[in-house]
Amino acid sequence: MYKELAPEDKLLIDAATKVIEKNFQEPRHTVGAAVLCGSGNIYAAVNVESCGYGPCAEPIAIGMAISNGERIFNKIVAISKPTKGYVVLSPCGNCRQLLVDYAPNLEVILPHNGQVLKASIKDILPDSYNNF
Repeated sequence: MYKELAPEDKLLIDAATKVIEKNFQEPRHTVGAAVLCGSGNIYAAVNVESCGYGPCAEPIAIGMAISNGERIFNKIVAISKPTKGYVVLSPCGNCRQLLVDYAPNLEVILPHNGQVLKASIKDILPDSYNNF
């Protein structure tokens, strides 16, 4: 289910890290995400926070890609900036459902047992709701 990262996966992690480094503003923008599309293009975005709730970085990155004509999504990662350094995050439940809906063959880079690995979105959200 979980696989080691390939060298090219670092490019996606770097893109997500750069977007949050550039735009970090607590509490409004604390997570960056990057999505690799079938075209080879990478789209990076940050979360937006408002009173109570705001969209996570992953759906914003997917929305940016869609707005630019992309429809095939290969891989995604989210990065947070806690007090020390940058860390890879696991997608929340809402993001997992959105990712299954828009990219059922997507690989997700995420932490697992103290390592950064990748897994299929279907493996990390088994038996998901599917209305499409």
